[in-house]
Amino acid sequence: MSTHVSAPVTPEAIVSAPKVLLHDHLDGGLRPGTVLELAEASGYRDLPTTDVDKLGTWFRAAADSGSLVRYLETFAHTCGVMQDESSLVRVAAECAEDLAADGVVYAEVRYAPELFSEHGLALDGIVEAVQAGFREGERRAAAAGRTIRIGTLLCAMRQNARSLEIAELAVRHRDTGVAGFDIAGPEEGFPPTRNLDAFEYLRQQNAHFTIHAGEAFGLPSIWEAIQHCGAERLGHGVRIVDDIKVAEDGTVHLGPLAGYVRDRRIPLEMCPTSNLQTGAATSIGEHPIGLLTQLRFRVTVNTDNRLMSGCTVSSEMAALVEAFGYDWSDLLWFTINAMKSAFLGFDERLALINDVIKPGYAKLMGT
Repeated sequence: MSTHVSAPVTPEAIVSAPKVLLHDHLDGGLRPGTVLELAEASGYRDLPTTDVDKLGTWFRAAADSGSLVRYLETFAHTCGVMQDESSLVRVAAECAEDLAADGVVYAEVRYAPELFSEHGLALDGIVEAVQAGFREGERRAAAAGRTIRIGTLLCAMRQNARSLEIAELAVRHRDTGVAGFDIAGPEEGFPPTRNLDAFEYLRQQNAHFTIHAGEAFGLPSIWEAIQHCGAERLGHGVRIVDDIKVAEDGTVHLGPLAGYVRDRRIPLEMCPTSNLQTGAATSIGEHPIGLLTQLRFRVTVNTDNRLMSGCTVSSEMAALVEAFGYDWSDLLWFTINAMKSAFLGFDERLALINDVIKPGYAKLMGT
């Protein structure tokens, strides 16, 4: 009679587990060496240092300020070196390779096309270059024995007035791998309802969209994103915890918005390390993801910006294992949550769950 032994849930073992990523910014995940090489090739002179190790450290330190506004300033440098087609192709290809090397089997990577048009690139050309890069990265990963599929989310910057234009761009390219739409940028002062025309258009086109909400701003942002705009998922959504009361005896009461989010299984694209950096949480152990997981909200684990946070999906999961004692069944639950919530056809989601994700975790669990 054979005995099945579960593999220890170590950081190294987590890398080998199949994972799904829903919230990752293309311009927040560059390799420091690539930033330097692209800066030199393009004549970009504003980097704080030309030492590759010091540059990576600078990005993490600048992002680790407790301020979302300061955090967003780091993107001036990454976007500054992504202003031509070849740079966009390279960054996208390396993104796919890096995610595949971390064991990610499906990812939705987002970016704001308008941020890459400073030197005259047309929006459609930007999307085509990024898509070409992702396809090249998928090919390289396959050649290295790793299978990954990348879907793209196009972001509109909520402080600008181009949301409908970007929504139309996303629909125009959805047959070539653009999976959906998002709005990003500063929440406070720029509520999602400023973009209602874009969300109405997307609904009419049967297009998918998520909304950054409940990160730097609270429950009103989440409520507007869901009830006014019709968001299918919430980018971060961490402040939903403000509508949950835990009594001294451990009794939990969900307010009407939190209850609605949980009951409707609205996915939360949670990014623990990033939330620490922006001040949305004080520590991994105190992060609302613990309570939300316990209450069985549709929680997913994401990176947000791998360069700024110095993280991967695997390192985020490892941090949660250390903080909350999660095991393989919990990591499988996070992964299936994410795959169920992906902006991908039902048959394709089901195939990845049944043919890739469950067998991968079964092997690690010794079942």
